[in-house]
Amino acid sequence: MSSTIDAGKTKRSSKAALGPYGRVGNVVNELDDRLGVAKGGRVFLDKIFPDHWSFMLGEISLYSFVVLMATGVFLALYFVPSTNQIIYHGSYAPLQGQHVSEAYASTVRISFNVRGGLLVRQMHHWAADIFIGSIMVHMARIFVTGAFRKPRELNWSIGLIMLVLAILEGFIGYSLPDDLISGTGLRIGYSIAESVPLVGSYMTSFIWGGKFPGNAIIPRFYIIHVLIIPLVLAGLIGAHLTLLVRQKHTQFAGEGRTETNVVGSPMFPTFMAKTTGFLFMVTGVTALLGAFAQINPIWQFGSYDASKISYAVQPDWYMGFVDGALRIMPSWEFAGFGHTIPFEVFLPAVLFPGLMLNLWLLWPALERRMTGDNELHNLLDRPRDRPKRTAAGVAMLAFLFTLFSASSTDVLANFFHVSLNEVLWFFRIATVVIPIIAGYVAYRLCIEMQGVHGVGKRKRAVIVHRSDHGEYSTVTAAPRPDDERIELHPEPVPTRIDIEPLAAPATATTTESSPTGVRQITR
Repeated sequence: MSSTIDAGKTKRSSKAALGPYGRVGNVVNELDDRLGVAKGGRVFLDKIFPDHWSFMLGEISLYSFVVLMATGVFLALYFVPSTNQIIYHGSYAPLQGQHVSEAYASTVRISFNVRGGLLVRQMHHWAADIFIGSIMVHMARIFVTGAFRKPRELNWSIGLIMLVLAILEGFIGYSLPDDLISGTGLRIGYSIAESVPLVGSYMTSFIWGGKFPGNAIIPRFYIIHVLIIPLVLAGLIGAHLTLLVRQKHTQFAGEGRTETNVVGSPMFPTFMAKTTGFLFMVTGVTALLGAFAQINPIWQFGSYDASKISYAVQPDWYMGFVDGALRIMPSWEFAGFGHTIPFEVFLPAVLFPGLMLNLWLLWPALERRMTGDNELHNLLDRPRDRPKRTAAGVAMLAFLFTLFSASSTDVLANFFHVSLNEVLWFFRIATVVIPIIAGYVAYRLCIEMQGVHGVGKRKRAVIVHRSDHGEYSTVTAAPRPDDERIELHPEPVPTRIDIEPLAAPATATTTESSPTGVRQITR
């Protein structure tokens, strides 16, 4: 009888002694006693995230990068980064007995012989496209809303560097299978590097290990693709998120929102639950694309052969603007002093991207200088309220989209049965005219929208009545559920409980907590 009571008492008392958070709480307390992470952890868990849908664009970039890392590790276990020629003896019958490189053969083997290999490989490719696309859209949202302004200029620069590295990483990864399409892209990349005045030949010799195609480029690109750039990107993402936590989120103006507060959901538990679900959604969509949307079927192209080229081939979409600029550039060159500078390659593929990147990097400083605005900004602009900036962004997007369309000049000429020269001249003119028209239209729309009351909100329906005398009158209809967006009123983050008392344990007579939430540890 007594043993039964003791056992029950021991069970209850031991459970109570563990505290409200159980064994996990004790482990965390022990860790905090040694590392002192409680204060920083509380600050991080209390971080507020605005609920506007546009903030999910950055999360798509982050989670597609997670998918890239996970699928990339899987592919690295089977890929052979070698250009050594072998005779193919695999399950894909049309390639039987063909001379192919080991890199190409291993990629085909991943696609047809490794269980789940084709799914993972296509998920990896789709995740790369989503990663770069979401960064671009995210940067566009930051630009038109003015989120790059003081004090977030450094984060803007980090985002641009990440975008450039992501495009370079995508191009290198696209080139690794050593198929006919990627080999053609590498040949174009070799010509671009070689067009740089004075140092071009040295650059290509250093990167390719000699003349094109060489035998060193695939192994070297493999190390850059799986090790160097991912580590740099991971570091930049860490720096980006650290600055985000330190500087707090921007937010659109609205009820309860000021330059000195952030209205939204706290990290724990609300945002953590939502963002975890969003991670699964991004992964699921990527998996569906990998399963049902074919991308880069290299077995249809064959291994790279410098004497062959395919018709109607374009690079991945994020390199389309460079390809389009190369196609429509006139065949200009400079020859003199013992050197030849091919302007038809150097200007569209080296100077043009470099000028655009520097313009984007300097834009926060240029706008601050032109407007004389040196204040700190935590509230975002509505694009219509900054018509000049919005017009500049729309013009740039129209310019890039026109160049992207120009990357298919040969396909358009063949489809519409017109001369290729006529298509080239059309895009040469369009790249100048279309951005000007798009920017002007965007500017005028912003000006018009500024004078319209309630613009951007859903209009309420009206009911038209006709009296017995033939007179018409209107009455506003009853509100529908989606007519207005109901926003929660901002509430202060609650003070954390279960904090160590201010006094030493030996003399503590109360359980008063530190008003700042700092754990008090007796030394």
